[in-house]
Amino acid sequence: MRQRNLLPLAGFLLCVLAFLSFPLFFARFPMTRDIAWANWLLFAVGLGMAAAGIARPFRQPERYRGRIAGPIFGVLSVAVLGLFLYSTQVFSRQLPSSVGAPKVGEKAPDFTLPDSQGKPVRLSSLLGQPGGGAPGSWVVLIFYRGYW
Repeated sequence: MRQRNLLPLAGFLLCVLAFLSFPLFFARFPMTRDIAWANWLLFAVGLGMAAAGIARPFRQPERYRGRIAGPIFGVLSVAVLGLFLYSTQVFSRQLPSSVGAPKVGEKAPDFTLPDSQGKPVRLSSLLGQPGGGAPGSWVVLIFYRGYW
């Protein structure tokens, strides 16, 4: 009697777990949110299981069943991976622009932030305004736009 081949199903379920675990768990931590390495690892194991499960009934047809279900679960696993790629790499880049951030060339509002030694530094003191740095000074402001 031939055995059931559950590897493609297990691989598909692991790919679904990898997809769902990103927004429900891994997106909370910067280490796994910015680069989804934990999810990539889960997808790699899941796709490996699905591939092994697809090959199993073709290599040993007298022992295993699943020549139809295996490829179906394999295609579904790749589809879940494609959806994950789209949602993390493409869709997340289409965030709306920040309304309150100054535009390029626009004068930035004056603010005070601590420097690397913890001393407060005022923007106007760096730009050469009254009581500040040399006239004609430049300051580069970088606004990191993320999805956190």
